[in-house]
Amino acid sequence: MLPLANPCLSGESTCERVYSWTGNEQLAELADVVIGKPASLLGILLIGLVARWLLHRVVDRLVRRAEDGVLPDRLSKMSVGRGATEDIDSARGRRMQRARSMGGLLKSVITGIVVAIVVTMMLAELNYDIGPIIASAGIVGVALGFGAQNLVKDFFAGTFMIFEDQLGVGDVVDLGPASGTVEAVSLRVTRLRDINGTVWYVRNGEILRVGNQSQNWARAVLDVTVPYREDVARVRSVLSDVADDLWHDEDFEGVIIEEPEIWGVEAVTADQVTIRVTLKTAPMEQWRVAREMRARIKARFDSQGIGTPDAQPVVVAQGHDQPLDQPEEKTSP
Repeated sequence: MLPLANPCLSGESTCERVYSWTGNEQLAELADVVIGKPASLLGILLIGLVARWLLHRVVDRLVRRAEDGVLPDRLSKMSVGRGATEDIDSARGRRMQRARSMGGLLKSVITGIVVAIVVTMMLAELNYDIGPIIASAGIVGVALGFGAQNLVKDFFAGTFMIFEDQLGVGDVVDLGPASGTVEAVSLRVTRLRDINGTVWYVRNGEILRVGNQSQNWARAVLDVTVPYREDVARVRSVLSDVADDLWHDEDFEGVIIEEPEIWGVEAVTADQVTIRVTLKTAPMEQWRVAREMRARIKARFDSQGIGTPDAQPVVVAQGHDQPLDQPEEKTSP
């Protein structure tokens, strides 16, 4: 009597083992369906999760190294002035933002690749022919490239924006369509929150320019107007004293990183003179410094008797009480 042919397919270890033990074809196939396939799928899933976890750990380690850096550590050992210390701290914070943003992008790419590989291996384990799937992946990729050009454009634009350090999480930026503080940078969109608390989602591919107010340092620019009759030299001296007091204020140590400058007369009109004052500040501190400077200038001007430009008088023409189409009544002498 001829032996029965092995009903198990190549690679079905559970089926082959049960068939060798029992010699029962139906029992072997049932064991493979109930035990073998789920166990294989679960094993592939666990391997994918472990691989993703390990790769994410590698990315986290690279991000920590990028955050620490080398150059700032060397500079911190040197004798640096007041402004240089703040520049080092600003550069370190900037580097940390950039490293974290790049880490987030790398993790997203890794997750996508691992998911694609795991799904393909699961289909192969379920005895699906993945040859046509792999062969058609190129055609599908081309079709998606034509049909989803905006998505591809957004992806590359977002990657290069972060790689070139154009913006990062926590920066105050002006992207044209919207401006505010960057809360998140993903592969497709950049999320901003403006001064009113509104959240803006801007597609990376639609960003044509980036105005970043948070890189390295900032500048508070104040245009102070005084009446035309005021002595410009006296006003400049007062402004210089106010700026110098703010520069030496302990509360603003490390906030103002260079000695303030009085650039001089910026504009002259028939009734006023505009004098420009500038203060170089740490990133995102220019608004706080400008508000404090305005308050101190106002108080000093009041004490020194320096006024503000006179308001233009408003002339209101008085008309007749009677309607224009009604003639005035003549009284007889």
